[in-house]
Amino acid sequence: MCTAALCGSLLLAACGPGGDAGAARPTPVRVADAPAELPIPRGKGSRTPDDFNGDGHRDLVLDALVKAQSHADDAGIGVVYGSAHGLTPGARQLLSPARYATRTKGQLPAVFDAEASCDLDKDGFTDLIVSTDPPYDGQGRPPVPLQVLFGSPGGLTRAVQLAVPAVARFGNDWPDQPVCGDFDGDGAQDLVLHASREQLSYLRGPFSLRHARMPSRGGTPMATPRAAGAPVPSPGEVPTGPAADVNRDGYDDLVVRTAEGESRASVVLGGPAGPTRTGAVLPEGIDVALGRFGKGAALDAAVGTLDGTSLRYDLPTATRATLRSPGSLLDAADFDGDGLSELVAGGSGLRVFRGRTTGLSKADMVTVKPPARGTTRVLAVGDFDGDGRADLAVRTYRGETQDTVAVYPGMKKGLLGAEPAVTFSSSEFLAD
Repeated sequence: MCTAALCGSLLLAACGPGGDAGAARPTPVRVADAPAELPIPRGKGSRTPDDFNGDGHRDLVLDALVKAQSHADDAGIGVVYGSAHGLTPGARQLLSPARYATRTKGQLPAVFDAEASCDLDKDGFTDLIVSTDPPYDGQGRPPVPLQVLFGSPGGLTRAVQLAVPAVARFGNDWPDQPVCGDFDGDGAQDLVLHASREQLSYLRGPFSLRHARMPSRGGTPMATPRAAGAPVPSPGEVPTGPAADVNRDGYDDLVVRTAEGESRASVVLGGPAGPTRTGAVLPEGIDVALGRFGKGAALDAAVGTLDGTSLRYDLPTATRATLRSPGSLLDAADFDGDGLSELVAGGSGLRVFRGRTTGLSKADMVTVKPPARGTTRVLAVGDFDGDGRADLAVRTYRGETQDTVAVYPGMKKGLLGAEPAVTFSSSEFLAD
């Protein structure tokens, strides 16, 4: 899900249309110029995705922060808060297990990884679902490893356990791999979890905060769904987000892969009873992205394979088209604001293919070229500066102690700015 990237600015070289020559270039915020820690702006609630403090501006989650030295303990999860001008590296929050996790059987987790984000309780503040490593002796049904940090005017709050009712569980597998979405079309965010190889747990939102019945300890706070039924059939064991309304029927849908690694995937369609129907079956691959890459009302699917990127358009009919690309890890977003999605292909360099009414074409490609050696990965795609166009957040990683996050603004011409609007290192969280 979300991480960070290396010192210096990344450069974009266009293989096709050039950058927006008439637009003013943003002034990068360099690591050396990064401000001291600032207060988290207080919000009143919004419908903006990934807006944990509800101020109307999108925030960025960073998993796997760099460490002060190799082999040190995991520092936790970082959050950089947004503003009217985009991400503000000084307004940040370190979510360490020691300060923010809740105990299971008296033990704090050593693992604290961001998994999914959405407004579970419909209060206008995005919430963060994290995975942990609760103690388990291998006997019987394992404890729920997921915890929820609810958003608030001051940012994310201390985590509580996610309640998964017994009726929604199946077998003795871990209830994990959460995907948010409004799968039943009632306007509230639901959660889908892995239950077993052929079953999914479906938790209907909205969620509320309650205390489990533990009178001697005053109760354990838990994030509890409005309702949960028996597990639903699944074509695979790896539910994958983000969810999207693929066929425009008012219900969110999700991709479920057969297994981790290279495997087949299927689109599971939402409906009044939740995600219970299997739609298009996709070819074997290691990643799937949903977007509107060409004409047509329905979304399309891009499947990343080890030897290139295979596309299947028009998901209701699974009509096939193919685009060769070295990248196999995929994301989709509308960088130029024309209503069509661009495809970001990563894994072996980063390339962005422009969406056209005729589909994706290699002739309209922008290449992201980091200036230093390292591994560059996409952190997130989303509108961080509020201009109606998606931005691209990437991380270049050079080891456990060095990285830089860079955010490239979306552009009407050229897709992305020639230089990042913001760069910073996740090492800034180490002093917090």
